[in-house]
This record gives sequence, structure tokens and C-alpha cells, in this order.
Amino acid sequence: MEKKDQAQVLAEAMPYIRKYQNKILVIKYGGNAMINEELKSDVMRDIVLLSLVGIKVVLVHGGGPEISDLLKRLQVSSKFIDGLRYTDAETAEVVRMVLAGKVNKSLVDRIEQNGAKAVGICGMDGRLLFCEKQDERLGFVGKIVKVNAEIITDLLEKGYIPVVSTVGCDDCGNVYNVNADTAAAAIAGELGAESLILMTDIKGLLSDKEDETSLIKRVFVSDIQSLVKQGIISGGMIPKVDCCKEAIRCGVNRVFITDGRVPHSILIELLSDEGSGTMFLRG
Repeated sequence: MEKKDQAQVLAEAMPYIRKYQNKILVIKYGGNAMINEELKSDVMRDIVLLSLVGIKVVLVHGGGPEISDLLKRLQVSSKFIDGLRYTDAETAEVVRMVLAGKVNKSLVDRIEQNGAKAVGICGMDGRLLFCEKQDERLGFVGKIVKVNAEIITDLLEKGYIPVVSTVGCDDCGNVYNVNADTAAAAIAGELGAESLILMTDIKGLLSDKEDETSLIKRVFVSDIQSLVKQGIISGGMIPKVDCCKEAIRCGVNRVFITDGRVPHSILIELLSDEGSGTMFLRG
């Protein structure tokens, strides 16, 4: 890209930067963007850039493939019920070890290598994600009862990027495996975030699942029920869209489902006219 084109890109991004400056942005991170090392580096640089221009970024991450890998090495079988990992007490400890340990600290390190300040926390810290069992059939899969976001707001006020692993707890000391989309939506709602971005392995919501050119760029909450009836929102997309709807119900202005396989998809979504995924709005 020539220098004049670079300058033009920056000039076009300025109104969007102004809109988000000093506002909270929650990013749920997982999927292919987390597995691919080059994409991971791109995502961390993008997050640091957003922080440097005055956007208060909160990174919420999962780590399903890493959990599956360690369970396999420990010769512990994985079982899924309705798309959710059955989590007994032993598996819950593995989840805590992987998410709050290996994955979380790796992301913190990458952010700090790119020049920003980050602190890794999990949902057990400060009782951030206070949970109860979602369904007895699932074991220690957590349903969030309350979000105690004070620890996040304290970190944001001091200029840190909070990096949150989705491990919850209850008053009895039980460890819960919490769906990352659900946790990100709950945290965004409690913080009154300007926007929530759910990074995933598809382009966004498609009117034809076999055709990536059929991307639906904008969806109003009032349209969701009709899209479910038409079969456009189905399968694994239903709980993801439910998270979008819940975040907006709790006060988040915009929620995006965007393709984490695309380099710089966060910047394209936030700082350009085009966008790269599906935006959900109230109304």
C-alpha cells in the first residue's frame, strides 16, 4: 500500500475511533484465530492498537481445543451433550488449569510484548462469574447467576487490558466451566459496554449456509424470531445469537459476530464503513 493510501485509511478510521474512545469494548476470542499462531499475533496487535487509541478493551477467551488436547493426553474421555462439554469434577480442574493457566497467561504475555499493560484473571477472581449448575446432566457447566465486574473496572481505570478466562465458581468452592460467548455477553452487559465482538469460525450470519456471499450484515433483535422460524438461524448459531440478544437486552449498543479467520477482522469491523461480519442492534 502506498503512503497516501495508508494516510487515507487512517483518516477514514478517525470518526470510528472518536466514537469508541473511552468506551468499553468486550471481545470474545476463540476458535481458529486462537489456534493459528500468525492470526493470534494479529489479534493481539489489533487489541493493543485499540487500547492505544483510547478504547477500553476487555478480552474474554475460551480454549476448547487446548482443553480437549490435555484431556486426551491425560486419557480422560470427552463427552458432549447438546454441544456442551460434560464436565465432572476432574474435568473442571483441567479446564481451570488450561484456561486460567496456560491460555490466559500466554495471551497476557503476547499483549505485553506488543507494548500494552495486561492482567490475566479468571471468573473465580473476585467472584467475577458467580455460577450455579446449568443442568445436572452437564455436571459442572456453569449458569451465570451474577457478574461482579468491579475487578474489571478497577483494571480498566488503571490502564490495563483485562484478559478473562471463563472459569466460574460458587460459594462452596466448586469450579464451573462457562461457555465463553455466554460469559462475554454477561460481562459486556454488566459493564455497559459500547460493543461486544464474538469472534468465530464463520463469516457471520448467512441466509444460505452453503454460500458465504449471502452474509446478512445487519440484524435487529426484533427480526431474530422470524429468522429462527425461517431456519436461517439454526443449530449452533441459535445459542450464539441468544448471547447477542441478551447482551443488547442488558444495554450493549451493538454486538458483532465476525470471522476470526480473517486477519484484522476486529479493525475492519469497528473502524470501517464495510464491516466484515453481522451486526446486531436493538429495535
